[in-house]
Amino acid sequence: MAVNLSTPNPADLLPVPGVRLGVAEAGIRKANRRDLTVLELAEGSRVAGVFTKNRFCAAPVQLCKEHLPQGGIRALVINTGVANAGTGESGLAHARQTCAALATELGVAPQQVLPFSTGVILEPLPVDRLVAGLPKAVGALRTDGWFDAAHAIMTTDTLAKAVSAQVQIGGRSVTLTGMSKGAGMIKPNMATMLGYVACDAAVSQPLLDELVKEAADLSFNSITVDGDTSTNDSFILIATGQAGNAEIVDAAGADYKALRDAVVSVAIRLAQAIVRDGEGATKFMTIAVEGGRSREECRQVAYAVAQSPLVKTAFFASDPNLGRILAAVGYAGVDDLDVSALRVWLGNPDESVLVAEHGGRAGSYKEEAGARIMAHAELTVRIDLARGDSAATVWTCDFSYDYVKINADYRS
Repeated sequence: MAVNLSTPNPADLLPVPGVRLGVAEAGIRKANRRDLTVLELAEGSRVAGVFTKNRFCAAPVQLCKEHLPQGGIRALVINTGVANAGTGESGLAHARQTCAALATELGVAPQQVLPFSTGVILEPLPVDRLVAGLPKAVGALRTDGWFDAAHAIMTTDTLAKAVSAQVQIGGRSVTLTGMSKGAGMIKPNMATMLGYVACDAAVSQPLLDELVKEAADLSFNSITVDGDTSTNDSFILIATGQAGNAEIVDAAGADYKALRDAVVSVAIRLAQAIVRDGEGATKFMTIAVEGGRSREECRQVAYAVAQSPLVKTAFFASDPNLGRILAAVGYAGVDDLDVSALRVWLGNPDESVLVAEHGGRAGSYKEEAGARIMAHAELTVRIDLARGDSAATVWTCDFSYDYVKINADYRS
């Protein structure tokens, strides 16, 4: 049950000039489901990416890291069902075979293809089925394929996740469209989560490389469902250069700021959609930490709260057992934190109340107010560390009975 999230309207997903998408049913893990996606990029497109920091990273991630620095990327291929992780040399060979097969279909070089996989870890990729499905996916390529592609990359997701935006840059209209997948095994660290954003802006490769890192940091690296970092997490940013704007080369210029703001906004919407569709989620929670000495310190505290099973289960039950929040702040690793100066608020779209100050319960706080606030599906925990000027926000969800059910039955 997704929290205030609905299936995107196909009419709202704007084609990005220079990008075509096609999907197919390859039977990679289950029959009669779309599980293979191809993105074809126009010649001259620039691509940047960030990937999981899990040391057990999947074969396709390893190959993406090999191909991406060579430039000239012309295609992406994504399969669901099997992650091709924990598969050793044979898994890497299967990823290479996938790239070679798609390259033949499109008339490009294998190193111009980026492969992505998501699904069950430690199982061999049925590469013969994948390769057999490529002609159908290529035959289905079209500019308005984002809606179908967003569905084809899903695993335990209950809803597809895709958004579009437009922004004026250099007197030209630039279109951005993106899609993501993920519902469990979510605490990206790069960045099971995949995210793709394409735009038709002309922007230099060095700036695109910086932008993908900043966008990931403010979006996909600011969410958690269960604290698990997948072996396959990837976030890819594509710029086809077909909008007709003068190439953006100055990070201090207004054109770059406009593009940066648009990309970050789209990435945040996609990242938040992952949390809203978190496995078994019934609450969408914003953990906003301010007053820290550094942004990293604030993120450290926010993640401690966001990933606490005790906090998450209390929110599921709408139980204002808010001492669990204080406990999480206390073990977050800020060793010289003055807890007597710390303040905590609990809020929803309708109201906000101070719940803790001076090292304990706020004098004005009433538990019935906490229960009333926690009955809402959208909640905010605001924490003031009172030791600096930095801030950070993390988005998360609650833990329900269904999270256990979904993951217990995942391979069936």
